[in-house]
Amino acid sequence: MRILHTADWHIGQRLYERQRHDEHEQFLTWLLQIIKENNIDLLLVSGDIFDTSLPSAEATNLYYKFLYKLYKNTQTYTVIIAGNHDSARHLEAPKEFLKMGRIHVVGQATTPEECVVQIPPDDPKIAIAAVPYLSENELPHVSFESDIDKTERYRQRLKDLYAKCVSRMPIQLPKILMGHLFVHNGQEMNSERNIQIGGASAIQASDFPNGVDYIALGHLHRPQSNNETDFPIRYSGSPIPLRFNEATYSKQVFLLEFSENGEIIKDEEMEIPIFKELRTIKGDADSVVLQATTENWTNKFIQVQLKLDTVAPGINDTIRQVFAERGGDVLSVEIELPEPEDRPQLNVDEMKSPEDVFIQYYKSNVGEILDESMQQTFKELLQLVENNQ
Repeated sequence: MRILHTADWHIGQRLYERQRHDEHEQFLTWLLQIIKENNIDLLLVSGDIFDTSLPSAEATNLYYKFLYKLYKNTQTYTVIIAGNHDSARHLEAPKEFLKMGRIHVVGQATTPEECVVQIPPDDPKIAIAAVPYLSENELPHVSFESDIDKTERYRQRLKDLYAKCVSRMPIQLPKILMGHLFVHNGQEMNSERNIQIGGASAIQASDFPNGVDYIALGHLHRPQSNNETDFPIRYSGSPIPLRFNEATYSKQVFLLEFSENGEIIKDEEMEIPIFKELRTIKGDADSVVLQATTENWTNKFIQVQLKLDTVAPGINDTIRQVFAERGGDVLSVEIELPEPEDRPQLNVDEMKSPEDVFIQYYKSNVGEILDESMQQTFKELLQLVENNQ
């Protein structure tokens, strides 16, 4: 049996208000092609299908179009779990209908009966514990004396649920556990939030039960493996970089193959193509402008980290324009100025009116006296604000 593990699609995600629909559509087209080329028997999607609990019609339509094409063009089975970004109810609402298309969706589940799936159902060759993201409120209520007790009890509840799922699986079948959570020692990015109870991470690698063959996780966006157990614990990561800091490493899906006697005979990473490049450009104004005018920036999202000696009015528009002329789209211009101790200090004694505050602020940040034209502009803005109050 050949299995493909992916997660964290975040369909509908926006980056600085730019939609990513085209990138997600290209990824799903690529994914379908990979499934067909490699004769994948089972697709695992470990949560965060959508970026929000109320996805747009466009995002929802893209998701269901992919599932339909998967059903129509392949014989692949699919198991999907909800992540912390998903609405569990929304995701699993059509689950009985989707089962007719070999697609098993688990959004809400706190018992083995709700989690355990055997594939294919009529002649099982593998068993999956499809455990979705579970908050503290979704697990049995217990009173706690402290946050530490709460954290430990939450871990124990998850540990018990996985153990019970494994105990319900036929001994002779290979066993895969799915989850959407944070395992200690995972490599995070700024775009990820830990699933935390009482300020501590949810689970240890040792909390997963013995007797399993593979742990297919979602939540962390960097593809990675945890080597603390005898069986692979993997995060497949997100298929596209959701933030600029995620563009520093390749995106992947994991391909597994089990032999007829249940042994893993193939375990490899498959790199996902870059559908739209995210670039971070650093430097002073001259070096950034030079780079903008000497490269082709077509089909690229750009973040500029600009180092200036003093405030430069209009520099943001200038930077965006020079990149746009070469086909680029600047999403963010971050300006770094000298530390406050390197600049003139504000003189509080001279601040008797809003105009005085502005004059002192300008002098502190720019290092120059405010000219008459700028003072007049500020007065006009101040008058507009006062008139509207």
